[in-house]
Amino acid sequence: MKEKFLKIILNPKYIFGVYLIISVVTAISKYFRGNYAINNYLIFKNVFFNTLHGKNLFIHYPDLYFDLNHYGVFFSLLIAPFAVMPDWLGITLWNLANTFIFVYAIHRLPLSDPKKALFALLCLQEYITAALSLQFNVALTGLLMLSAIFIYERKEVQSATAIMIGVFVKIYGIVGLSQFFFIKNKIRFILAGLLIAGLFFVLPMAYSSPQFVIQSYADWFHSIVEKNNENQVLGNMQDISLMGFFRRILGDASISNLVFLAFGLPLFAAPYLRISQYKNYAFQLMILASTLLFLVLFSSSSESPTYIIAVTGVMVWFFLQKERSPWIIALLVFVIIFTCFSTSDLFPKNIRLNYIKKYSLKAVPCIIVWLRVVYELLTKDFEKNYSLNS
Repeated sequence: MKEKFLKIILNPKYIFGVYLIISVVTAISKYFRGNYAINNYLIFKNVFFNTLHGKNLFIHYPDLYFDLNHYGVFFSLLIAPFAVMPDWLGITLWNLANTFIFVYAIHRLPLSDPKKALFALLCLQEYITAALSLQFNVALTGLLMLSAIFIYERKEVQSATAIMIGVFVKIYGIVGLSQFFFIKNKIRFILAGLLIAGLFFVLPMAYSSPQFVIQSYADWFHSIVEKNNENQVLGNMQDISLMGFFRRILGDASISNLVFLAFGLPLFAAPYLRISQYKNYAFQLMILASTLLFLVLFSSSSESPTYIIAVTGVMVWFFLQKERSPWIIALLVFVIIFTCFSTSDLFPKNIRLNYIKKYSLKAVPCIIVWLRVVYELLTKDFEKNYSLNS
């Protein structure tokens, strides 16, 4: 019985199947709870319809949904097939598509099948949090992983495509360029990126107009700036980040992002000085882990569903370890308990509201892991101390 259980748990096909089932169940459950529950999806699908009718993508439409859209006009093309379907079907296939990209990225990691299964299993709770929000974060995580994997496999066009999709939907995809120095054929990558960017820029013009698309990019820029200012509020649902943690602990929402980036960016960039390590795939993947964590920890837009990105970075770091000391295991457990489960019913509501949310404590384990990742990137020999395909 025990062997049969382990056989299932350590088989990625079963775990990936669980992901796909959960994506359908969460979507259907949200649909039957009504429009409030699927508000994010209503925003997304109306990006397509508003583009089709030449209506501003970044203003309030209280008769359709609450809150604002912050995705680029290119997103209208991606959401179009789902938007034209009945909501119950569109929302289900949308969640399924996002999930497929994520599990496919895990499948492409250079890990043994049991490790892929455990990787997915340890991400599951954070995945559920993201899937319930119906956001693009799940797919974005997969795209960032694939962009790095494709670079190592010398598939420059595929990597550039993954990065550009992330950039044109949610600007954050630009961090995929953190792998640029590892590209063998940089000219091919740059040319592919420019051609794909040009294509993505003009495609929405086919069902709107050049004037509307150009104006939409200007509006998008202003909406991102405004959102960043709105996020820096003590105790709200955003700014669950390293910056938010310190702003809330100090009780000062006015501390600029630049203060944190002044030390964060140099720390993030310092490992690139170790050119001799570039050839090691483990080093490249550790840079990916750092990137996924940095993206969340240094963004005022980070909220609980965004942490699928950071937690995936933690798992990349953990599964690269050749020897897992008690300290490494303790850090993983810390992340699982205080990041993955801190917003769940495992923690009493009073603690969630008055401590976890109030002080952005969900970010703390990932902050510590990111500092550990940077330390390893700066000091370790990745040929000797890290393992792949085992």
